[in-house]
Amino acid sequence: MTAVEDIHGGSGTRWEGYWQQAPEEPGRVFWDAAPEVTVERHRPLFAPHFTDDLPLLDLGCGTGRQTVVLAGHHTPVLGLDISPAAVALARRRTGAAGVDFRAADVTDPDVAARLHAELGDSHVYVRGVLHQCPPPERARFAEAVAVLVGARGRAFVCEPAAAAKEALRGLMGRPGGPPPTLAAVFEHGIAPTEMPDEEVPAAFAGAGLAVLASGREPLVTTEPGPDGAAVRLPAQWLVVGRNG
Repeated sequence: MTAVEDIHGGSGTRWEGYWQQAPEEPGRVFWDAAPEVTVERHRPLFAPHFTDDLPLLDLGCGTGRQTVVLAGHHTPVLGLDISPAAVALARRRTGAAGVDFRAADVTDPDVAARLHAELGDSHVYVRGVLHQCPPPERARFAEAVAVLVGARGRAFVCEPAAAAKEALRGLMGRPGGPPPTLAAVFEHGIAPTEMPDEEVPAAFAGAGLAVLASGREPLVTTEPGPDGAAVRLPAQWLVVGRNG
């Protein structure tokens, strides 16, 4: 098994192909929106739950754009992505001291266990990753988060709501064809799958994590809508962890 032939039946290979061809410039990846409309809007939601004495893991870090901002408020921070090409891009684009990036498939139980053995209980930041997992593997992702947070950590999770389907359908059905940022995702066989809203908290509850806070906050993309403003996908957020 290679680094990118993962337990998702080859989805790691698809992500590697995507990131190998991803543009270097900021804002050219569909979900790589500016930090001020992503992680900076999320910080007030998770900051009351994230203590300063634990590491912070950015799961599915992609270009590392959000990881660097997290590192400005928290240390140490580790960006993790299933794709080595994404990690290489993050390192090239950020060049930030104090931020480390690593290629890892955390849904492999051995990988999650090794990370926890190395780092101990950690806080976790997840933005738009769970819905990309094939439905049978979502429980495994939630279980990995549970291993990483341990007894003391907390995870912030922001995922598109079911209502995001209509917004994506509108983008795909544009008269001139889907925007290149979104078309590139589908061209590599990465199709965001439908996920009922209640499935997100249920996945983490099944892994033994309680929902400590929740709400609604749009997931902002880099793609402009008809009015020129970035398309905002309806989304829900959760803070999960073990009680006590």
